[in-house]
Amino acid sequence: MDQPLLGQASDSRRGCCSYSTLKAWLPCLSWMPKYNLKWLQMDVLAGLTVGLTVVPQGLAYADIAGLPVQYGLYSAFMGGFIYTLLGTSKDVTLGPTAIMSLLCLSVVGGHPNQAVLLSLLCGLIQAFMALLRLGFLLDFISFPVIKGFTCAAAITIGFGQVKNILGLTGVPQEFFLQVYYTFKKIPEARTGDVVLGLLCLGVLIMLMLMKTNLTSSDPDDSTCSTVARKLVWTVATMRNALVVVAASCVAFSWDAYGYKVFTITGQTAQGLPPFRPPPTTDTAANGTVISFGEIVEGFGGGLAVIPLMGLLESIAIAKAFASQNDYRIDANQELLAIGVTNIMGSFVSAYPVTGSFGRTAVNSQTGVCSPAGGIITSVIVLLSLAFLMPAFYYIPKASLAAVIICAVAPMVDYGVVAKMWRIHKLDLLPFVVTFLMSFWEVQYGIVGGVAVSGALLLYNTARPQIKVSDHGVLLMELGSGLSFPATEYLSRIIHTQALQASPPQSVVLDCHHVSVIDYSVISELRDLLRQFKLRGVHLVFSGLRPSVLDVLLAADLQGFKYTSTMEEALQVESWSFLKDQ
Repeated sequence: MDQPLLGQASDSRRGCCSYSTLKAWLPCLSWMPKYNLKWLQMDVLAGLTVGLTVVPQGLAYADIAGLPVQYGLYSAFMGGFIYTLLGTSKDVTLGPTAIMSLLCLSVVGGHPNQAVLLSLLCGLIQAFMALLRLGFLLDFISFPVIKGFTCAAAITIGFGQVKNILGLTGVPQEFFLQVYYTFKKIPEARTGDVVLGLLCLGVLIMLMLMKTNLTSSDPDDSTCSTVARKLVWTVATMRNALVVVAASCVAFSWDAYGYKVFTITGQTAQGLPPFRPPPTTDTAANGTVISFGEIVEGFGGGLAVIPLMGLLESIAIAKAFASQNDYRIDANQELLAIGVTNIMGSFVSAYPVTGSFGRTAVNSQTGVCSPAGGIITSVIVLLSLAFLMPAFYYIPKASLAAVIICAVAPMVDYGVVAKMWRIHKLDLLPFVVTFLMSFWEVQYGIVGGVAVSGALLLYNTARPQIKVSDHGVLLMELGSGLSFPATEYLSRIIHTQALQASPPQSVVLDCHHVSVIDYSVISELRDLLRQFKLRGVHLVFSGLRPSVLDVLLAADLQGFKYTSTMEEALQVESWSFLKDQ
């Protein structure tokens, strides 16, 4: 008797350890056998292009997070290696982003040790969610909340860089104080920083517009025209790196002649970060040691918001480019990839990362063929850390500020407000709450927006649309499903419209939208049927789905009557066909 069971257990173990299961956990096994020389050429080109984009952006985003600039590069290379093995999108690139940097600043306040520990904890939460298949939790963050947050974050980040364009110091990080002190200190602006910052902004905007308006090549175009178009596209794509390099050369030239006219990045740690466990303690400004528990307690709600926002941003990007390029992704596998990236990143002093929309777009447009392009990008970042850190000394902060402003400006979507007003005005409520609260504290904005969206969702559940019409009997058509929060509302409508009328009226309840029913609903229906019987009128159900009908029959409701269709129920002149329980 035991032999078949042993055989089944053996089959189960073989299924768990099969090659198909291994491919599910390591998606790289699906595309590696098909890898060829053409793919390698395109991946190298895409990796180089993205690498030249991520280096200046990583430096700039570290400044948003309030960290030394090298932490931006520490966070930029682990994702390329991990995602090559675990990712399911050929286009996505993981690394520091403006939004995650702002969230990190709001939670850790610019403490490097705490930022690295936050990366570890976020990665553990994200990987745990992936293993438990909890990706559906992201569905509770609605589109208006996402838009409200991204618009507010873009404004916060963009305005936060104005002080660097002006060369101001001593400006607080808190948004409203930042606005006040930035305007107050305008007379202290440094001419060199202003001129260089505005010049960098102008060049970046010009190159961005050139790339946007670049028409696709025509087969009839001459060779020179095709080459010129590709040259413009290449220069425009690498615009961040080119502008930062040019600005650094200008700053170095002035400094060589003894003129300190620009605010520069200054001394940065040189070399690759050591591979070591993330710190579990930190030291306060007064020398007091902060324990692990105190650090985690200080993270507060950010420990829930940052992992969710990181997952949301990355999966949204992956889905968008998967749809655009005609392939599918595995959302839970994406959760695992970003979780493992953050865990491993914490061992090389990285702060939390996620998918970058801008760099993913560059990756896709360059023609990347597999996630292996991320390896090339990571190698470029590592080479920059190993050999170029002394050159970063002369990067003007105004040039990095210009890069950030141009990166976040497209995130301010003014048109979405008009669209929500035109399509569904109530969606503006979570949008506005998220938008305004995000200027106070970023994580509060997200939590507030989700709370408002949840309240609206619950309200719609508790107050379903009920269309009432008179056909000799009252027809009540439920506009949505029926669940326990809605029972009191339905009961009140029926009492008001039918039972308290003079004389009382029979009711046909159209239930074709009802797919699930629970004990609370059954209890309320039992009381309603008793009330109808006392008044000598009928409550008739129509359009019941088989699963709901089975539950109602099993409940043994006295006086329960139903018809297959609404038309049968409305034939009030003959009730003899009613199926009576």
